[in-house]
Amino acid sequence: MENKVQLITYVDRIGATNIAGLNKLIENELKDLFGGVHILPFFDPIDGEDAGFDPINHKLVDPRIGNWDDVLKLSKSVDVMADLIVNHMSSDSMEFQDYLEKGDKSEYASLFLTYDKVFPNGATDEQLINIYRPRPGFPFNKMKFKDGSEKLIWTTFTPKQVDIDVSAAKGVSYLEDILNIYEAAGINMIRLDAAGYAIKKAGTSCFMIPETFDFIADLTQKAHDKGIAVLVEIHSFYKTQIEIAKKVDLVYDFALPVLVLDTLYNKNADNLVNWLKVAPKNVVTVLDTHDGIGIVDVASENGVPGLIPDDTLDEIVKNMHRKSEGRSLKATGAAASNLDLYQVNCTYFEALGKDEDAYLLARAIQFFVPGIPQVYYVGLFGDDNDMELLARTNVGRDINRHYYTKEEVLAKTETSLFKGLAELMKIRNTANAFNGELQIDKASGSLTLKWEKNQDWISLNADLESAKFQIEGVNNGATILFNN
Repeated sequence: MENKVQLITYVDRIGATNIAGLNKLIENELKDLFGGVHILPFFDPIDGEDAGFDPINHKLVDPRIGNWDDVLKLSKSVDVMADLIVNHMSSDSMEFQDYLEKGDKSEYASLFLTYDKVFPNGATDEQLINIYRPRPGFPFNKMKFKDGSEKLIWTTFTPKQVDIDVSAAKGVSYLEDILNIYEAAGINMIRLDAAGYAIKKAGTSCFMIPETFDFIADLTQKAHDKGIAVLVEIHSFYKTQIEIAKKVDLVYDFALPVLVLDTLYNKNADNLVNWLKVAPKNVVTVLDTHDGIGIVDVASENGVPGLIPDDTLDEIVKNMHRKSEGRSLKATGAAASNLDLYQVNCTYFEALGKDEDAYLLARAIQFFVPGIPQVYYVGLFGDDNDMELLARTNVGRDINRHYYTKEEVLAKTETSLFKGLAELMKIRNTANAFNGELQIDKASGSLTLKWEKNQDWISLNADLESAKFQIEGVNNGATILFNN
């Protein structure tokens, strides 16, 4: 995988109607901006209850947007990352419907995780309370079978997403089949979606337990055998992230988005710099994704301080809501149908009060900290919250999941904000120094990040008071200079 900026996008929400159209966009309007693309779930169907993260058929590209040959063609242009949804599939899947019809006689019965598999003798109150939950309530739902019997099925996220027993032979072969398809389609990186919840064991939190690491290690080795790198997606306390990073290829730096907001809101880089001193280097960096802006990643846990003091973090969250003029409040917490209580749903541009200087500085910081930077498609255009889509669906995260027409994309690429961001991305993609060593310097109201490799160097000098910055350097003897 190249050390270049990557795009995160849905196929059908960025002015393209199919994978071939996305390929054309990357080769033309977005030429030279991306070394890779993370295509958010493109499986059948792309428009389920969780925007593709509840696949009915994980092994089939939604026919409305293309096929595996189209994915292979895209992989000839850029690195391609795809999600491997290891924890669950849709309750409408053929496999689960067969299970509901035939019960234990179904050939797929062992594929699904039931309450009694984990708690054959029942669970105590303490055991149930100790289960780590990303969303309110218990992780089971009562399902009725054709013969009238009922069972509790493990549903970590929603009733439409039934959990897979990844330890069973059927679960193992299910995931291996998908890896084989990915290899043939030229996919060279996978994102393990919700991997932290994949292993359930009585008497534990059922989240990132030792057996989970064993599962991830085993799956990672199978991916490596096919030339596929693995990115693990986990929101958690920062010390947990540090430990996870030691055992996997890549993790997200989910702490960065809030630390950059803290830096720009409070005009002080102390918390950001303290994190960079201990942060893993095998990371993919983001400011925004298809999910909300994570809070748990910088917060305290069980009395242990986080990366940002809790009172400061509370003010940052309030400031996000103020900067967005309250629009983010309508999509966050218990509002809308949002169940991710540890995230704020808001575009990053609105979280910065639509301040273009601050937004470009935020991206510059992202591009200069260690890691492979990803830019979400809405963030690529520095756009507003989509209140119309939120009102239509009442799904909190849809506030940051706009459907762009091709005309909108063409108009966005003509804005000064896009052109400034595009220039930053090209610098990040071409400067050799980013493969070297980083030096960090901060003073009151300022931050300097400088990379050096042999004779090449590049430096970001930021004035946090004004959100103005300068990039200067030398690359293959040529001068680099950028100002916002």
